[in-house]
Amino acid sequence: MSVAVPSHNELVIERDVPIATWFKIGGRAERFAKPRSVDELAQCVRLDPELRVLGDGANLLVHDDGVAELVVELAEPCWKRIEIDARTGRVVAGAGALLQRLIKSTIDAGLAGIEGLGGIPATVGGAAIMNAGGKFGQIGDVVQCVRGIDRAGIDVVRDRREIAFDYRRSGLNDIIITSVELMLRPSDAAALKVKHREVMAYKKDSQPLAADSAGCVFKNPALATDLDGIGAKGARVSAGMLIDRAGCKGLSVGGATVSDRHGNFIVTAPGCRAADVLGLMDLVTQRVTDAFGVKIEPEIVIWRREP
Repeated sequence: MSVAVPSHNELVIERDVPIATWFKIGGRAERFAKPRSVDELAQCVRLDPELRVLGDGANLLVHDDGVAELVVELAEPCWKRIEIDARTGRVVAGAGALLQRLIKSTIDAGLAGIEGLGGIPATVGGAAIMNAGGKFGQIGDVVQCVRGIDRAGIDVVRDRREIAFDYRRSGLNDIIITSVELMLRPSDAAALKVKHREVMAYKKDSQPLAADSAGCVFKNPALATDLDGIGAKGARVSAGMLIDRAGCKGLSVGGATVSDRHGNFIVTAPGCRAADVLGLMDLVTQRVTDAFGVKIEPEIVIWRREP
């Protein structure tokens, strides 16, 4: 069922729509829209200033009860455009463009800077919001500015100096990103392809890429004190390593299981519920705290229905 909101572009609001995530579980959206222009996106904001933006669904867990806020997906072609100037290194990508498509396009153009993000599933907008990255770099290092609209529906531009990029954060959650501008470095396309293949091989060997999961579930924590055999105070250490050493690999709650291949991945089986994943996250968090006195925090985004 859908309800049309009268407008020049006839924005369509769908009702009771599944929210697609890489976990392949979770609740539904009471209202869902795929705006086809900035004007339609602004209409969405006017309808619900607290709307939620769905990216690739790769870093997201939706509570079984779903969400009441309007869910917006920037899935139309206008949000997926990629413009590349190979001479200057300037790249502009729509917020709905897939990060992996952008990486391939920039490598083919002989531009270096994001090839180390290979294998990270995300839209460009979502990658900027969470400052996506890993062992081989983070997107915030090459972002020049982002464009979008704020929760009042007003156009905004945030320059790199105005963006508080940090580990898995950007401070951009107050706006709906529509495009991201990057500045990359001219380089040799063949060498970039080799590096990208090496990154992908590393991930294939160390992560359960074929399983239903959302990638790394927890952020790598910074140590509050020295820990023998773990690291020095202030060091950021692998959450996966802590989870493994706490004996959590293979641990299950319902249909959710800590991956045997990588401790920071939770994989889901048919019949799994979001509540199973949340329960397993709580159990893993407690075991790591008990073992090391370290509190690990979620990296995945969790959508819940507000009370």
